[in-house]
Amino acid sequence: MAKIEVKNPIVELDGDEMTRVIWAFIKEKLILPYLDVDLKYFDLGIESRDATSDQITVDAANAISEHGVGVKCATITPDEARVEEFGLKEMYRSPNGTIRNILGGVIFREPIVISNVPRLVPTWTKPIIIGRHAFGDQYRAEDIVVPGKGKLTLNFQPEDGGDPIEVDVFDFPDSGVALAMYNLDGSIRDFARASFGYGLERGYPVYMSTKNTILKRYDGRFKDLFQEIFDAEFAEDFEQAGLTYEHRLIDDMVAASLKWEGGYVWACKNYDGDVQSDTVAQGFGSLGLMTSVLM
Repeated sequence: MAKIEVKNPIVELDGDEMTRVIWAFIKEKLILPYLDVDLKYFDLGIESRDATSDQITVDAANAISEHGVGVKCATITPDEARVEEFGLKEMYRSPNGTIRNILGGVIFREPIVISNVPRLVPTWTKPIIIGRHAFGDQYRAEDIVVPGKGKLTLNFQPEDGGDPIEVDVFDFPDSGVALAMYNLDGSIRDFARASFGYGLERGYPVYMSTKNTILKRYDGRFKDLFQEIFDAEFAEDFEQAGLTYEHRLIDDMVAASLKWEGGYVWACKNYDGDVQSDTVAQGFGSLGLMTSVLM
């Protein structure tokens, strides 16, 4: 039987431990015998990342950007114990985070609902699709250990020569920790467009969750830009499709999700999406039945 020709190269990102074995088996049995495909191989195993000081992760992300599609295996994000176990030069960042920060986009994670797989949340009979913003926030933050008593300030210097913005954050009475993070209006707008577009494609309503009652400017910006994009670009299409969009507080959304049957797209900020996608996966019965696509 002639192989099916795949015209576009596919970037192959190998991983760690058992995923290497399983992926090699899948390629040998299900892919290479049937597809004539140009696989651009990158070894993202922890030893390879250490040997290249993690440059191979950057190279793999740039290759995906060039070719348009990549398939990634699971990888280890090292903690202190893994650094000692593998004798690593440093505690490298998450490969997923590095790739997301280079490519941008939105991660849509959706469970495969199988009737004979027991669900921890039996009311979940339809998929809950987590749309995770794949840029910024904690995953591009700078954090420090504050060594002792002193003042922490936040400072912004406009490139156009305008007046700087300086905020007194906290007077530390003793040692502690501090964090600064950011996001971009353009990335948030793209996040909104991707979430609304995916909801239309799947025929599901869209919910967006933040904690804008606490982070009034930061999370409030997400809320406002989502509403701006919805009103200007999607409201009419949603009405014609009989779909709705609603912003909800993250704690209210979590509580509601446990009572609802599913069947919606849940747009989450980066960290929230990281947490809630794993919660949803376990609620439906298995992390192994959770698809993940970065778009």
